[in-house]
Amino acid sequence: MPERRYGEPLPLGQDGLPYSKGLMARALITAGVTAERAYELARRIELDLAERNARVMELERVRELAHGVLGQSAGDQAVDRLRRVQELHQLDMPIVILVGGATGTGKSTVATEVAHRLGITRVTSTDFIRQTMRAFFSQEFMPSIHYSSFDAAAAVPDSETGDPVLLGFLDQTRNVVVGVRAAVERALQEGWSMVLEGVHLVPGMLGSIENALVVHCVLAISNEQVHASHFFVRDANSEGLRPVEKYTTQLVEIRRIQEYIVERARRADVPVVENANVELAVGSVVELVLAAAERLETVSA
Repeated sequence: MPERRYGEPLPLGQDGLPYSKGLMARALITAGVTAERAYELARRIELDLAERNARVMELERVRELAHGVLGQSAGDQAVDRLRRVQELHQLDMPIVILVGGATGTGKSTVATEVAHRLGITRVTSTDFIRQTMRAFFSQEFMPSIHYSSFDAAAAVPDSETGDPVLLGFLDQTRNVVVGVRAAVERALQEGWSMVLEGVHLVPGMLGSIENALVVHCVLAISNEQVHASHFFVRDANSEGLRPVEKYTTQLVEIRRIQEYIVERARRADVPVVENANVELAVGSVVELVLAAAERLETVSA
């Protein structure tokens, strides 16, 4: 499916716009309907359109069909949220979603799924930006970017005072944020929405982003054992390219960075989303985006 610019509507109540079952199913999933029920309802809508020889589906007709598939209460809830999804895509500005959090909190998984549900195909990470910067700046010139976020203490001069783990991480973040701002600015110049994830998205360090709907959140995992288990999954999924020992041996440092990011988030009034369950975390981030769009609409009205 081609990337959707902001302002492109869902196939609901738009005269002459062809119906797309796949697009409708994804919108229903975004609205909180399970994938199985979403495709069942999308199929019902497709059949209803064929029977009536219609090209577009009105939202209230979707509600009637949703009652039959999901039940009245769940159907009303899904359709009301579907309306909010439609309004989100009718905004006259791009969407920038920032998903921060320490290493191993599931940022890439959540960011990718949120982007898929909202129809945003531009997804990138601050680690990708950092890796690009490494090619241009030598370790002698910019040492901190040549380490992982949790072992950048090795780049801190002995003369520095304070927690070396946080000092190294913050120095790396200040450098990477320069590239992050450039990436965001380019996306906005092109008029594209994007999802950006990474440990370097520390609340208060990126600065303001104008002419876009910006949603910033931080993922966290309160339970240390659950956090550690994520590294075993990463090891398996990467076929050993991201060995679990590299992370579990420095879990103390990783969680120290998490505490710092979470504290910064709370001071900056940036939502902290618990990611003990990926599906719930994805739903929470999508809800943050929908709520932000509603607030923007209210202010603009």
